[in-house]
Amino acid sequence: MSLQPRPWGFLGSFTAMASPCEILMQVSDEYVAKQMLTLAYDEARRIEQKFSRFIQGNAVWHLNHAQGESRLIDLETLHLLQFAEKCYVLSDTAFDISACPLMALWRFEGQHRIPEQAEIDDALSHVGFNRITFTNNTLTMPAGMSVDFGGIAKEYAVDRTAQLLAQRWPHAVLVNFGGDIACPVINKDGWQVGIENPHKLDNAAALLTIRQGALATSGNTRRYIEVAGKRYGHIINPKNGYPVEQAPLSVTVLAPNCVMAGMLATMSMLKGAQAEDFLQQQGVDFKVFRG
Repeated sequence: MSLQPRPWGFLGSFTAMASPCEILMQVSDEYVAKQMLTLAYDEARRIEQKFSRFIQGNAVWHLNHAQGESRLIDLETLHLLQFAEKCYVLSDTAFDISACPLMALWRFEGQHRIPEQAEIDDALSHVGFNRITFTNNTLTMPAGMSVDFGGIAKEYAVDRTAQLLAQRWPHAVLVNFGGDIACPVINKDGWQVGIENPHKLDNAAALLTIRQGALATSGNTRRYIEVAGKRYGHIINPKNGYPVEQAPLSVTVLAPNCVMAGMLATMSMLKGAQAEDFLQQQGVDFKVFRG
């Protein structure tokens, strides 16, 4: 963790969930800023340790290695499952946290091949949120299936962190975990937030002023492969097992909270050529970049 003074207060930074994380705090007391930063770091790490599917022995690991047996879940996991179910239904089954076998096939780091159709068909046989059953304290899914909360956990971590900070310190604060942002307390001056230009990475294509609310971005800007001159982005359609056709390069959505913004951004990517039409129907502010 690091803490640096700024004209408006303090900037805290750390790494969690494979992302650079920042906390912008409009406070004058360095001791308070350190407390705020520590709380944010601890909460981000807690959620990562609990819900990352890459950490052996955690809650998600036990669910994914149950081999058809029921496993106990706590209230927090239940809430994420209920939200995942809502995403699944609202997206017409396109937003599916059980698509892990497909994500394992389509590797976007160091691989430049398209999986064989037989591999995709086999993976598809282990995908389908509707095959998962859960109660208030148990989850059961067929052997060979697995879940990945990666599509919602970071946004959830942003909202949780923002809520905890606002409850303890009624100061203007901006929580930024890898570009997913929440501002729980009104900042009358507004925070200046840059939206990355997918055609020129690490450069802002637009500058937004946010006083309260949240935004999230979904896109294929950094994770994609090119095979025989065709670009394949990392947003996978769980219905056919292939990357979504005609998906935007990136979508940024503004919403009351980060979980909602992230859900709408991802859903719009899954809509492919209809991304803009979908977002207009939702009545939210958004920015879409295409190739």
